[in-house]
Amino acid sequence: MTYEFHPEAEQEFVEAAADYERKVVGLGERFGSEVRHAIERLLEYPELGVPMDADLRRLMLTRFPYFLIYSFTTDLLRVVAVAHARRRPGYWRSRVDR
Repeated sequence: MTYEFHPEAEQEFVEAAADYERKVVGLGERFGSEVRHAIERLLEYPELGVPMDADLRRLMLTRFPYFLIYSFTTDLLRVVAVAHARRRPGYWRSRVDR
């Protein structure tokens, strides 16, 4: 299985990591490392996240208040959003083809 980010999700990831890095040197890299580790786990166990509907799941990061919102098929894990757990719930819904 491979993975891809929705372009806006990739931008969220980069911006969140940069924001953490501005606050504390090294914290952005730790955030990035945790996101990469979560994706590695999802590639192995894609059903790990909590179902949100028939197609979407969410996985809460361990050390940061962010969710990975994703969908998957047998070949592809697609990260739809790297969403802060307490900001603008559901803002990413327009990214999902229905």
